[in-house]
Amino acid sequence: MKRLSILGSTGSVGTQTLAVVAQNPDTFCVEALAAGRNIELLAEQVKRFAPKLVSVRDEAGARELAGRVGDAVEIRVGDDGLHAVATQDPCDLVVAALVGAVGLAPTLAAIRAGRDVALANKEVMVMAGALVLREVKAHDVTLLPVDSEHSAIFQALSGQRAEDVSRVILTCSGGPFRGWDASRIENASIEEALNHPNWDMGSKITIDSASLMNKGLEVIEARWLFDVEASQIDVVVHPQSIVHSLVEFRDTSVIAQLGLPDMRVPIVVALAHPERIALDIPRLDLAEIARLDFEHPDRIKFPCLDLAYRALEGSEEAPAVLNAANEISVAAFLEGAIPFGAIPAINGSVLDAHLAARGGVRVDDIDTILAADAWARDSARIALKGHKQVKAQSAHDEGST
Repeated sequence: MKRLSILGSTGSVGTQTLAVVAQNPDTFCVEALAAGRNIELLAEQVKRFAPKLVSVRDEAGARELAGRVGDAVEIRVGDDGLHAVATQDPCDLVVAALVGAVGLAPTLAAIRAGRDVALANKEVMVMAGALVLREVKAHDVTLLPVDSEHSAIFQALSGQRAEDVSRVILTCSGGPFRGWDASRIENASIEEALNHPNWDMGSKITIDSASLMNKGLEVIEARWLFDVEASQIDVVVHPQSIVHSLVEFRDTSVIAQLGLPDMRVPIVVALAHPERIALDIPRLDLAEIARLDFEHPDRIKFPCLDLAYRALEGSEEAPAVLNAANEISVAAFLEGAIPFGAIPAINGSVLDAHLAARGGVRVDDIDTILAADAWARDSARIALKGHKQVKAQSAHDEGST
């Protein structure tokens, strides 16, 4: 029986993880859950999976949850609660499925407590990949990627020697704007950006997929997860989302992992590692698929991808800066405050300012990362105000003509 703690139990990955647990009650059990403000769903999870410990975002949520579940579970709050869930004892595997920078501290706490981690919170490796990699080695734990692309690379590398790897090749669908012209992308609506062709994900990650920032963040994540140089990581557009990623070896052999697009597959791979367990989902029929297409990403129309490579060439803080700026710009777009085309513009301006001031910096502690994150958010908000002012002035000028 593998004992699990889940950070982000009410989100997309968290709920799918619990669905896998429900289908395999003799294989997995739940020790602890952490959620945000979806108290109704969390209460249902507590009643069904009987964890010993639960964390919620604030005191109001704790009172509401207690009213729903009574004294059936210990309830903790905020950062303290996240830390408690991440370090719960006993626990064999921590599923890190929070979204955004909030996942960094509890994931590091889990690693330092000697827990293996199934990592779905890509911002952890984006923000502090170098630091996390050093902690993983120091505490001799295993990071099991849950992103479909990184899970594919993890599976392709199984049994292979690191020194034999020539390239890792991340695939991406191309998002909803594949084939669009630049001006149409620049002015895309929120609804159009959220209309992903293959995957059903949360709004933030779906917008990142539309801008290819998601793929850029995955490039950064892959650099640290697999301890390869940025120059060894390529991206290819694959609209069918059947080949989830590939690894090329120095003898030119290429190993790929294929499957229908379903997040339950990488979740099960991580949860059951090093074993394989049955999963009751549709099977891949290549004859029915009939064709697999590949093309190079358009880096002019989708500049966010190259921003990720530039961040990797800069300081160890730079990926955290880029990630923070992107969180601010994506939130602004989803609020209707900026056009879609402003997302890469804001991200790039903040990254440029950081690299000019802090290029080459090494990161040895989480406080340095959090300071860079806070600086980038403030800088992005300033840049955001500039875009709003330009938009307002443009609207005024149009109304005056």
